[in-house]
Amino acid sequence: MTCSIHDVAIIGGGASKVFGEQFGKSADDLLFEACFEALDDAGVGVEEIQAGWIGIAYPFTGLSGATMADPIKLYDIPITHTENYCCSGMDAFRNACLAVASGMYDMVMACGVEKITDQGGRGLPGLGQQHPVIFRGITAPSAFGLAFERHRKEFGLTREDLAHVAVKNHANGAAHPRAHFRREVTLEQVIKAPSISGPLGLLDCCPISDGAAALVITRKDIARKYRDDFVTVRALALSVYSNWLPFQPDFDYLAWRPTVKAAEQAYRQAGIEDPLREIDLAEVHDCFTITEILNIEDLGFCRKGEGGRFVREGRANVDGDVAINPSGGLKCFGHPIGATGCRMVFEVMRQLQGRAEGKQREGAKTGMAHNLGGLGGTVCGIAILSSEDRFK
Repeated sequence: MTCSIHDVAIIGGGASKVFGEQFGKSADDLLFEACFEALDDAGVGVEEIQAGWIGIAYPFTGLSGATMADPIKLYDIPITHTENYCCSGMDAFRNACLAVASGMYDMVMACGVEKITDQGGRGLPGLGQQHPVIFRGITAPSAFGLAFERHRKEFGLTREDLAHVAVKNHANGAAHPRAHFRREVTLEQVIKAPSISGPLGLLDCCPISDGAAALVITRKDIARKYRDDFVTVRALALSVYSNWLPFQPDFDYLAWRPTVKAAEQAYRQAGIEDPLREIDLAEVHDCFTITEILNIEDLGFCRKGEGGRFVREGRANVDGDVAINPSGGLKCFGHPIGATGCRMVFEVMRQLQGRAEGKQREGAKTGMAHNLGGLGGTVCGIAILSSEDRFK
């Protein structure tokens, strides 16, 4: 049976009980929690899953589909390991949805996991393995911090604008039982926090965390047999550019090309003409406070240069024009690379079902999950989900 992406539905989701420094748990433990919660949520037995996809970025977390198969004993079926920088989990979800849309499978699972904190060291592991000259000394915060300086010069963005992002997301994360950071912060605390790189202080940066998330995916006609409040897929977009975006002659640090292009794809698929009016909430890739501001602009929620004011005026609050990171985002959950995309989709699914574990966006009908990957913004994945068209 062949269908379209709009016939694909999510009927269950799960995630680690808590994201953070999980020194007492293995990647298997985290996947066990997430996958069996997703199966229980869907009312599906593990024997009903016909194929799986797992997002993992780091080899030390796991290799091959067997990393998913072992903890939940999902043997003898096709399971694919996806790696696409920070979009690894989102790409696992995208491929799982496409497999259902193709008619190849009726019931599949997508998941993602990362076990990073055991590695020790500072920041993300492996950055020293990049090009020995071009990337010498570079870190993720130093790469994104350059965007602040350009926006400050071009549009007048301020440190206070960045701080408003952190304050908002910490207020949201404080209400979420699974978040790594569950403490509100003040503007003064953010501004006076120790500097990590240039304009980005400690409270402008997301933490390194361990975690996993999983989703059960099927067709709408099958979904109706399991639950009434399933969520449907309206768009799946992926845009890959170059590993060397910062070195392109025309790159100006004012926009991230993969996000702009992925958003164009996603809105075209979903038939969205005015994202600010047609999208109720968005889980976006806020690895740093400046990144959330870039995303708000690149995704078309406001014009270029207005992202700081958009947050400062409360338009990104849970009850604002569009709720940006109502879960607390990466800022409060951290960024277990392979898990992040699936966690974002899980959060959007829960919001659209009216059962968010943290702050709920009331009346939410359409939501977005957005992942940006690579030091230079190499790849972007976007999923748009809806609760409106499940009965169509």
